[in-house]
Amino acid sequence: MRISVILPVLNEEKTIGRTLAAVMALYPHEIIVVDGGSGDRTRRISVEAGAKVLMTGPGRARQMNRGALEATGDVLLFLHADTQLPASAFRDIESALSDARYLGGRFDVELDSDRWLLKVVGFMISLRSRHSKVGTGDQAIFVRREILAELGGFPDMPLMEDIAFSRMLKRAGKVACLRSKVVTSARRWEADGVWRTIFKMWTLKLLYLAGVSPARLKRFYADTR
Repeated sequence: MRISVILPVLNEEKTIGRTLAAVMALYPHEIIVVDGGSGDRTRRISVEAGAKVLMTGPGRARQMNRGALEATGDVLLFLHADTQLPASAFRDIESALSDARYLGGRFDVELDSDRWLLKVVGFMISLRSRHSKVGTGDQAIFVRREILAELGGFPDMPLMEDIAFSRMLKRAGKVACLRSKVVTSARRWEADGVWRTIFKMWTLKLLYLAGVSPARLKRFYADTR
C-alpha cells in the first residue's frame, strides 16, 4: 500500500524540519509539501529535507486538494506541520484499510505538554472522535485516493474543512479510528490559555454545526505559530 503524505504549510520554519525528518524515517511513497505563501524558510527547509514542494494560494483545504491532485499513492495522509506520526503509523493504516469497507480514518491524539489538563484535553478529543467518527486535522486524517476524488476533495472553506470532510467520509462508509497516537503541538493552548481555547473551539464548532458561515467564524480564529 503506497502512502502519500501531504502537508499544507504556511510559515512553519520552526516545526517543518523535525516533522519531515520523522516522516522520512517511515519511508512513505512520497512527501508533498504545499505552501500557501510562506515568507520564511519553510520551502527551503522542505526542499532540503527531500520533499516535493508545491505552491498555491493560502487556505488548508485548497492546499490539501492541490497536493492530492499531485499525489500518486493509494492512500493520502494529511499531516499538519506541527504533528508527529507514531512509528507504527503506516502499519496501522495498512492494517485498517486491508478491510475494504473502511474508506479512511484518523489517529488518536495527544498534546506535547506535561500539563495534566492538556493530557486530559488530548484524551477527550480522541474519545469524542471515536464516538462521532469525525476527526480534525490535528489527528492526521487519511483516505483512499479514489474516495477523496469521489467526494470532491476537501470543501474549499476557510475553516472547519476537516470537520466537513470527516462528516462526508462518515456518510460514505466506515471510518477507522486508530488507537495509536499522533503528537501535536500545544502551542495554541499554551499561548491562548487552556480554558479559553477549549471555550473558543467548542463555540466555533457549535456555531458551524448551527449553520454559521466558516468565513465569519475565521475572523475569530487566529493562527498561532
